[in-house]
Amino acid sequence: VQLVESGGGLVQAGGSLRLSCAASGFAFGDYTIGWFRQAPGKEREGVSSISTTDGSKYYADSVKGRFRVSSDNAKNMVYLQMNSLKPEDTDVYYCYAEAGHQGYWGQGTQVTVSS
Repeated sequence: VQLVESGGGLVQAGGSLRLSCAASGFAFGDYTIGWFRQAPGKEREGVSSISTTDGSKYYADSVKGRFRVSSDNAKNMVYLQMNSLKPEDTDVYYCYAEAGHQGYWGQGTQVTVSS
């Protein structure tokens, strides 16, 4: 099982980034795929997720209206479009996949938003 994130980087406040998650090694269409973020010493926060089964989406209140999650089931890819970024969005962003009691996550990608 692999979840590989890409697309992080340094951006100024108000800017945009698009994170990508490439998934392999499991039945992509049976999982909820999402993103959480966590920095050292901080609590983990679930940011957004999408069900690859029915397309239902979740957004944390802190990112509603600014972030958009999407998936390409044919390519086993999930994306997180992040707009109007704020310094408080600075974190390591991890892609995860879960179905029932099974869960996987990637190595994370750093997002840094400068003020």
